This record gives sequence, C-alpha cells and structure tokens, in this order.
Amino acid sequence: MKKILITNNPKVYEENQEKMDIIYSKNFTYLDVLFMTRDKIHEGYKLLTHPLSGSVKPNETPYKSIVITNNNGKLDINSLKIIEDSIETAKKFIQGKKTPLWTEKILEDFQLVDFFLIRSAIESML
Repeated sequence: MKKILITNNPKVYEENQEKMDIIYSKNFTYLDVLFMTRDKIHEGYKLLTHPLSGSVKPNETPYKSIVITNNNGKLDINSLKIIEDSIETAKKFIQGKKTPLWTEKILEDFQLVDFFLIRSAIESML
C-alpha cells in the first residue's frame, strides 16, 4: 500500500524524501499538518501513526509528522474520528497558550524529538 508522510519538519523531510511520498512545507504549522491529514483521510486514506504521538504538547512544539496510507478510496471512520479529536485537542492547547518563539537550538531539539518518534514508526513499516 502507498504510504504518505505529511510533515513540516525539515529533518524528517531530508531523511525520508527518497523512501516514501511526502507532503512537506517548512511553512506548515502544527495545525496545518493535522488539517492536511484530515483532508487526505476524506480522500480515502487512513492513519498509520497517531496525530498526537509523543509527550510534547501541540502548543510546545511547532513540528509534526504523520504517516497515512491509501485505503482504496474508502473513508476510514476510525481515522476520521482520531484526526478530528486530535485537531480539537491541538486547538485547545494552542488557544490556551501560544507556542513560544523558541531559539534555533530549541527548535532543532524539537525537530529531533519529532524525527525520532516518526523514524521508529517508518522503520517498522518499510
């Protein structure tokens, strides 16, 4: 099955651009990644990784990476529920406390956290 990685993390993009299809923009926000994932689920994809994986809150990190796969054009209700709930949860966190303007070093650390979370998932899929 065709897998797609949706990310705004340049480190994740650089590491995986030869391994799988990627929807990437460094300009995507955390919520943009979730919305893009939701749109793909409406097009007949399903989640392979959880949108809120890891212990870093959506208002702490700007980076998110999610893997989906083609579900033969069928709407996967479970994936839709998970992504909709994840969007609502992320909105609550972000509206409650905006993501700080982190230094480059801290942003690199957040890139690494997201990178290692998605890397183990991708390795188990390939």
